[in-house]
Amino acid sequence: MVVEITKPVTSEAEMDHLVNRVFFRSIDLLGGLHKLAEFRTLTWLPSLARAAFVIVLKEEYMKTDEEIAYKVGLTKNTVRNILRADPELALKKIKAMEELVSEEARELKVHTAGGIAKLAYKDVKEGKDAKTLVHYCSLVAEDIVKTLDIPWAYLVLRKTKGIKYPITEPEELKERLGGINIKGVKAEEVIDNLQYPIKTPAMLLHEIKNYLTLKKGEEK
Repeated sequence: MVVEITKPVTSEAEMDHLVNRVFFRSIDLLGGLHKLAEFRTLTWLPSLARAAFVIVLKEEYMKTDEEIAYKVGLTKNTVRNILRADPELALKKIKAMEELVSEEARELKVHTAGGIAKLAYKDVKEGKDAKTLVHYCSLVAEDIVKTLDIPWAYLVLRKTKGIKYPITEPEELKERLGGINIKGVKAEEVIDNLQYPIKTPAMLLHEIKNYLTLKKGEEK
């Protein structure tokens, strides 16, 4: 007898946040809202949103097809088609956007939406969030450090503006921040001691602050 262990949805807000991240990453994979508008395919957005919900509920919370169908308002057959979608096939179609548009001009096919959502979910779990969200996080972080008057943090954000996240290696940070001091510590030393990958601007500031606090404690 196989017993399926279901991860409880501890917070609706937590689940919605993850679904939003997958949804926005799905849009990113299709070239962004501007691209969708250019091809007159903004009608695909509801299909992408439903697919994002289905993939998150199955992959993250291990919900049954029946539970997902009830939650999202789809038939069980549609849920199964989304879950059976081939992400590799979706990836090939994304690379040939014009061909995809000609095939699915009015409504994004279920299996294509499912494949895109699977790719987006994988990216999000690996820290590759949509550019729109990363940019928004950067703006929020910048506003916060301005308000709190943290000069080093504002300098770091300004010099790393436009850097691609997640940051997996220190080299690009060294190029951006090399030659400056962060609270009296050479940036190169700080960068070499950060924990990678760094997924967002806020995480970058957090890692730098942790190292500075640790170094200060060691010097006492």
